[in-house]
Amino acid sequence: MVQAKTWVLTRHFEGFPKDSNFELKLEQLPEPKDGEVLLEALFLSVDPYMRPFSRVRMKEGEVMIGTQVAKVIQSINPAFPVGCHVVGRCGWRTHTVSDGTGLTCLLSDWPQDVSMSLALGAIGMPGLTALYGLEEVLGLQAGETLLVNAAAGAVGSIVGQIAKIKGCRVVGSSGSNGKVAFLKELGFDEAFNYKTVNSLEEVLMTAAPDGYDCFFENVGGLFSSVAIPQMKEFGRIAVCGSISTYNDTNPQTGPYPHLTMIFKQLKMEGFMVGRWEHKNPESLRRLMAWKREGKLQCREQVTEGFENMPAAFMGMLQGENIGKAIVKV
Repeated sequence: MVQAKTWVLTRHFEGFPKDSNFELKLEQLPEPKDGEVLLEALFLSVDPYMRPFSRVRMKEGEVMIGTQVAKVIQSINPAFPVGCHVVGRCGWRTHTVSDGTGLTCLLSDWPQDVSMSLALGAIGMPGLTALYGLEEVLGLQAGETLLVNAAAGAVGSIVGQIAKIKGCRVVGSSGSNGKVAFLKELGFDEAFNYKTVNSLEEVLMTAAPDGYDCFFENVGGLFSSVAIPQMKEFGRIAVCGSISTYNDTNPQTGPYPHLTMIFKQLKMEGFMVGRWEHKNPESLRRLMAWKREGKLQCREQVTEGFENMPAAFMGMLQGENIGKAIVKV
């Protein structure tokens, strides 16, 4: 019998998450049956989506949702032999008995000198989100100007780098001077700390006087209201996240962009990465190739210890991470 540690959601979040929203529990797991495997978590992901999705996809008392890289330590399933590594939506738990549903093996030729934690970041869901948002939603073209906010995060940092690979001019917004320095290291053409500028409107206009062809939106709220009027005619906006609103107890209101969108004939589309899941194998290989060629830098903020999952999650929501926030078991 294997004992799993799990983090459960004791109560749905009201406002910003608190320690009291989580409880560490122990769970006795049964032996795997025919077709099942026993997984041991190596790396776990904390992501912004967990905050809004927990409300709609979880009941109180359930194990927190999330993805992990795990090693198969027992197997009665030939598709997942002992010793192989998988990415799975197992939630916040150290061990899992799985029938294989939702498990994806890491790339068969995953390089030994590349940490498997990147399967939760640049060579995983956040990298795919960046790629599909740019290619499938925005249709980004060489020579265009792109704006991305939360640009030093797991998705935004990859967005900017892929846009540079495609020959675009990139303007990024982040929330600290250290993050701005990181964006400059990545090759962003312009980067600024939105918390310290005197006027968000002025800094956006200065960074791109002719306006923005594309906007990769991760933040929502006031930033969106100021940025949308800076779009060029026929500009395109990919709505990936709205982190500035996730912890609001009272919904934000207006201003409303409809007239701007009509006059400039803008296209604005929300998306989730699962829409293009059929493209993942080829897309992951493209991301890995860029990483191996030195075209993608993959910064991680690693927290040691499963017991620190809630702290890592809340720190990520407060913007403490540069790049992908990961918990190493």
